[in-house]
Amino acid sequence: MTNTSTTPLISPSDRIFVAGHRGMAGSAICRALQRKGYDHILTATRQELDLEDAAAVRAWFEVNRPEVVVLAAAKVGGIHANDTYPADFLLQNLKIQNNVIENAWRCGTRRLLFLGSSCIYPRECPQPIKEEYLLTGPLEPTNEWYAIAKIAGIKLCQALRKQYGFDAISLMPTNLYGPGDNYHPENSHVLPALIRRFHEASESKKSSVTCWGTGLPMREFLHVDDLGEACVFCLQRWQPGIEEIQYLNVGTGIDFTIREVAEEVASSTGFAGSISWDTSKPDGTPKKQLDITRLNTLGWRSRIPFSLGLSSACQAFSSMEGARL
Repeated sequence: MTNTSTTPLISPSDRIFVAGHRGMAGSAICRALQRKGYDHILTATRQELDLEDAAAVRAWFEVNRPEVVVLAAAKVGGIHANDTYPADFLLQNLKIQNNVIENAWRCGTRRLLFLGSSCIYPRECPQPIKEEYLLTGPLEPTNEWYAIAKIAGIKLCQALRKQYGFDAISLMPTNLYGPGDNYHPENSHVLPALIRRFHEASESKKSSVTCWGTGLPMREFLHVDDLGEACVFCLQRWQPGIEEIQYLNVGTGIDFTIREVAEEVASSTGFAGSISWDTSKPDGTPKKQLDITRLNTLGWRSRIPFSLGLSSACQAFSSMEGARL
């Protein structure tokens, strides 16, 4: 049975290794852990520990032996990056996951949280998307390589729990945004890409902005600090039974069309021109709204409204750009 006890499953004295602590998700998880009084956080930069190097990861775990591991490290990117570098997305993510998860298990880690993605679900499946819809249909072609790697990570955690009793859980967040986001003009996700494009158009007084696709696909967005809180909450409280689903959706339960998001970003960045849509570019999955009933039933809900989080993200990007000038 799922453990929903108020007695935390992790302790403030635990050494907690956050892999990927410099990334958007990893840094948010570190902030959330620190807010909750978990001060023994272990980190390693890419220069200090190459997570793709099996021997290096093995040696690091043998020396440090963390009681808790949060795997937030991954190669990530938007539609263009996924479609352009499929082998990189598959190989690098498989190496990172296998190295960290296997060595955590072998070196006696008591509890592990693997961070996946909502792109694991089929392109065409009932909405909102329940956890049990995994592997019920074909994936979205533009990000299937990343999705396959994440599915393999979920299944590795599940296999180790089933065969060896290793306490590994997984969370599947929806589209993330917030502090530490990637605003690269080509390799970013949809929201930071829109923020950058409209900010630059506003600054240069452009009369129009062209966005990819039709603007009709629907997306759900979760502030990364809400994800951080969800990770700590689940580490503390969620212990699925051996026969239960061992991964949970994390989101807000609310989605918007990309057209609506673009209009909101335009308003938040002060862009007053027109918006056009390049329908020759791919839309990606038509709709991807997560069913968050399971996590809500455990007692967790997101707290940062999209309008507030987006305004904050636009202001942060503006300040970041201003500092570069």
